[in-house]
Formats: sequence, C-alpha cells, structure tokens
Amino acid sequence: MTSRDTTAATENASHDGSAAPTTRVFIFGITGRVGRLLATRLRARGVIVSGLTRSSLPDPTLEANGVTTVTGELGVATTEEITAMISDWDVIVFAAGSNAGPQSVTDDIDDAALQRVSEAATASPGKRLILLSVMPEAWRERQLSDDEEHYFAVKKRAEVALTRQPIDWVILRPSLLTDAPARGTVALGPAELHDEITREDVAAVLEALILEPNISRRILELNTGPTAITEAVGRIARAYQA
Repeated sequence: MTSRDTTAATENASHDGSAAPTTRVFIFGITGRVGRLLATRLRARGVIVSGLTRSSLPDPTLEANGVTTVTGELGVATTEEITAMISDWDVIVFAAGSNAGPQSVTDDIDDAALQRVSEAATASPGKRLILLSVMPEAWRERQLSDDEEHYFAVKKRAEVALTRQPIDWVILRPSLLTDAPARGTVALGPAELHDEITREDVAAVLEALILEPNISRRILELNTGPTAITEAVGRIARAYQA
C-alpha cells in the first residue's frame, strides 16, 4: 500500500464513522483459510495485525504481509496466557475451530478455548470480540455424523455463553463456506437463509465489521446476496443507531 492509499483509507474511515485503520487486531485462527484472507485484507488497509500460530517457524505468507505472530497452543493456553497475548490489541477475532472434527478437539477449541478468550477480553476493558461461528441450519439437509451433531451443539452452547459476557461482542454466522471467487455482495442480517458464501466474502464482511465499531452485541447471519458488503454492514450499523 502506498502512502497515498493509506491516507485515503484513513480519510474514508473517518468520514463514515468507522474505526481508523490504526485499530490493532489479534486473530485466533490466523493460519486458517478465512483467517489468512482477513489478515491480508486488514494489512492492505493499514491495520496492525497479529495472531496465534502453532508453529514457531516464520509463516512466509503472513510475514510477507507484515503480520506478526505469537506461538502457542490455543487448546491449552490459560486465561492468563491469553490475556497477555491480547493485552495490546483492540479487536479480537476468534476464527479458530475444529470444523466438525473429533469431539475432543471441538470441546477444546470451539468451547473451552473460546470461553477463556472471552474471559481474557472481560479482564481487559475496551476490547471487542468478534466470533466467526456457524448457522444453526447448516448441513441439516445431510445425515450428520455424531461428531458433526456434537459440533453444532457445542457451537450453539459457546454462542450462548459469549452473549452472557459483559463485553463488546459480535457473532457472525456464515452459511456454507466455499473457495469460489469473491462476489462482493451478500445478504447480512439477524436472520438469513442458509445457502453458501465464499470465504473471501466472509473475510471482507469481518473486515467491515472490525472497522465499524457501532455494531455491538449482535448476532448476524451471512449468505450470498445482492447487497455490496460495505452497504450491508452500513445498513446494520445505521439500524442499530436509529
């Protein structure tokens, strides 16, 4: 990004009332497909980004984009350790998950780890926590395995627990994720149909939510749709300010 682009991004942010690109964002799940896309998009806007990785080796993609990382295991990190990780960051994105893997991993990551992250955010006033979750209707056209049924039950329980924390949270529930090219348009609201959505578009919506601090303590569902992402997020912000 050139200095002119950075200046333009800053001016746009200040004109529409959204958070400045100097917002500092920490991503759990930064090496996942959505996490990487989100980190790349944020860095292009001049946002300072870091995240947790398992490997102590440099990540070429993240490093090339100026993303710093912290090494650790989310599944075993204590609340105190997580508090130290996020202490200097404004927005925490929880994009980690088992993706309906073994039940023990789902319990460790989607439930227990999220609980510790939310407790750490509670101990650090002024932070926002944005959770990338899943639509309750997802995969209901399928015959689900026990691991998948467990996954959806845990995701719901984790959402409920998060909404009861006295913090600034946002929960984003996308429909079926695909690796198709971004469309740049979505359907976003308190309730949406379950169809599919590209990971690039999910990352773009997360980016817009991060830069729009007026959306707080809301559950939003996301699907393919006709509305430009910036307008879709702007409508949500304006609706809650009315």
